[in-house]
Amino acid sequence: MAIERIWLDVPFAEKDEAKAGGARWDATARRWFAPRAGMADLERWSPGADLPQLLPGEDRSVGSGLFVDLVPSSCWFTNVRSCIAQKDWDRLRRMIYERAGDRCEACGAGADREAKRWLEAHERWTYDDATHVQTLKRLICLCTDCHTVTHFGFAQIRGLAPQARAHLMKVAKMTGAQADLHIASAFDIWQARSRITWTLDLSMLTDVGITLAPPPDAASRADIARRTLAGEAGTGTSSWVPRQSGAGARTETRRSR
Repeated sequence: MAIERIWLDVPFAEKDEAKAGGARWDATARRWFAPRAGMADLERWSPGADLPQLLPGEDRSVGSGLFVDLVPSSCWFTNVRSCIAQKDWDRLRRMIYERAGDRCEACGAGADREAKRWLEAHERWTYDDATHVQTLKRLICLCTDCHTVTHFGFAQIRGLAPQARAHLMKVAKMTGAQADLHIASAFDIWQARSRITWTLDLSMLTDVGITLAPPPDAASRADIARRTLAGEAGTGTSSWVPRQSGAGARTETRRSR
């Protein structure tokens, strides 16, 4: 007899509670479910409505392909996930993976547990130099390898710069000289943008029923960045260093349990 699957939205931090309440994990769908209707202990994780595959105001032409995309230092470790409830983040992330066909939108790779390659949600932003507003314009599915390239400064701190550079060359079909020029240019842009305190505009999410918490203020962001980087520094050493140094950092969650 087939097991009924009533899907649930279970944040990772609450998975043990859900499991104790009778929830089961579907490894193929990568989602928790109730095996039958009417399980009162699981009602708190009843799923929200599915999100549209194109969010209001989203421009899926923004930021196509693989490139180094460093986050200004005033916004390190402050992203969509830090501004919405975990349950909503899981809904959003699931939609991103599904519309990408569970493949990386930069290189086409899928998740591979043995290779330690996962699918990860990444944000594409536009920057208004006049108003100092950093606007969320697209959400994209990237594999771990492409995501590491995108946040090249963080890769450098973690000792992964040579691997990231090699992956950039492979996917973007760049020579070593072209990759070095591209990375250096990305750090120049990062350095200029890091002189500005940006206001985050996440309005793309509000029209689909996602409630936003106010993003951390600039002082809090700086403190978050210092503490997070202190935990990462020294985890590896890099044999390749770009012309400028820095860390366009990430905190998006991997698609794994």
